[in-house]
Formats: sequence, C-alpha cells, structure tokens
Amino acid sequence: MSGELARVWRPDWPCAVRATLGQHRRGGGDPTMRVEPTGRVWRGTRTPEGPATLLVEPRAAVGEVHARAWGPGAGWALDQLPDLLGHSDDWSGFEPRHPVLADARRRHPHARLGRSGLVMEALVPTIIEQKVTGQEAFAGFRMLVHRFGERAPGPGADRRLWVQPAPDVLRAIPSWEWLRLHIDPARSRTIVTAARVAGSLERLSQVSVEEADRRLRSLPGLGVWTSAEVRQHAFGDPDAVSFGDYHVAKDVGWALTGTPFDDAQLEEFLEPWRPQRGRVPALVAMAGLHRPRRGPRMAPRTHLPGGSVAVRRPRRLG
Repeated sequence: MSGELARVWRPDWPCAVRATLGQHRRGGGDPTMRVEPTGRVWRGTRTPEGPATLLVEPRAAVGEVHARAWGPGAGWALDQLPDLLGHSDDWSGFEPRHPVLADARRRHPHARLGRSGLVMEALVPTIIEQKVTGQEAFAGFRMLVHRFGERAPGPGADRRLWVQPAPDVLRAIPSWEWLRLHIDPARSRTIVTAARVAGSLERLSQVSVEEADRRLRSLPGLGVWTSAEVRQHAFGDPDAVSFGDYHVAKDVGWALTGTPFDDAQLEEFLEPWRPQRGRVPALVAMAGLHRPRRGPRMAPRTHLPGGSVAVRRPRRLG
C-alpha cells in the first residue's frame, strides 16, 4: 500500500512528541528527520514492510497526536507510533535516590524512552559513531544516506527527507566508497557484517533484552557501548548504559558526587538502580549537568588524502 494512511492517538500522559522523537535524531542535519517550527516531525524510516514517510503532529490542547504516513511501510509505522513515542516505557519502580535525580525527574515528569523496533536503523549510525567525534559521525551518516539511501515516499521527497540504505545496498558498497564517506575500514566492515545478518538482527525484538545484548555483542566490532545504544533506540531498554562513552561516566560522577567516574566506578555506582540503570545518566543529561570541559581538543581521524574535519572532542570510545 502506497497511499496516505492516518491515525489519531490519545496518550494518557502529556506526550512530548518532539523531545521523544529527538532521541532518534542523528545531529541537526539528520536527513531522515525534519522538525518544523510548529512542532510537527517528519521521519523517513525503513520498516519490515518497506520504506515509509511518517508525519507526527502533536495536538497538546486536545491531548492528541495526529499522524499520517505514506509508502509501503505506512501501516507498520502507524501501528508502531505509540511505542515510538514512549507508550511502553514504565518508570514504576524507579527511585531517584539522589536530590539531583529527584529534581530532574520533577522537572521532566513526562519524559519517556521511545522504541523504534528497528535494529538496523539504530545500528548503522551507532557504528558510524564509534571512536570518532560527533561532528565526524553525523557527517559520515549524512553522506551515507545521501549517497546510498533513497528518498522517502510520498510528500517526504518534497521535504528532502531520506530513508537509510537497505541491507543489500550496504553489503554492496565497495571499500573505496566507504573511505569517501570518511568511514574507516574497521567501521565499514562492521556495518557490512551486520547487514549480512540483518534479518536475524531485526528479530531480536522477539527475545529478552539480555539475550539481544548477548547476540549483538557476538558480532565482530559490536561491543558494550554499541549494544547499549542500539537497545536504547530500538527496544527502549531502560537498563542500557553506554559504558565506554567519552563523557557519560565522567559526567554522572561529577553531577552526583562531585568527582568524575571511570566506567568501573559508574557500573558499581549504578548497581542499585538495576534494572533501570540507564535512567540515571538520562536524568543527568535532562538536568543539563556535565563536568567542565577542559584540556586539549582531539582531532578526528581522516581517511582520505588531504581530508579534514573540524576539531572536536570524541563523543564515543567504542
């Protein structure tokens, strides 16, 4: 089905559409998402039934969310809408245990973790973000989508909205093309390897998050950090913590104890919040708290002769 489909959904809480969908955005220039000043959000996505354009419009005054979708995956995208906006996220049982966390939760009482249900959609940009600066990662993702993706169906094309490349397309990209995208061989090999088993990866939504974590990390090039990022986006896993991130452990430690943590210290500190450990760094981020940024900046790697990227600290370590 390629015509327009529509849905009106009434959540039982004040749903922050823009903020929740923003969890899936890869930088301000993400070609698969467009945010209008009115608060409407356009999303280009590849569903199990094919590509789709999804338009989500909050109607806060009447407590509704209006959505329209186009393309072969339109029906799937509309069916998934409540989960994408956090309907299945359950904060019950989470105790802030710290004044900073309690205050952040009080200021953001309706924050929800959305889940897309799409593993490859989360995995490809996450792999690109491994061990490089955020600016370089977002630029590489944009180039990949523009070079090998496809225009989103229906009115999405008129809004310059794109859909990520399909797994069979990713598998066929030659090595020199990856280098032109400033994606080094280690990361491109990981993406191609994942694309070869994309069908199995998409079925991870049918197993426990613990088993999904194990299977993700069984693939070469996928570690703890990558698995956590994918589980957050695809499954809305509240226990997923991005250990190995350049900033997370340091910022949580600084915000909650006054002393930056390393990963081992963060893991020990978060243990009382299991199975919702991921909410602690999320609340720290919502509060806008991070340690002072000092020290020399690190230049990202370049993969082409004469290539250059603006110098910024790396956001991810692996």
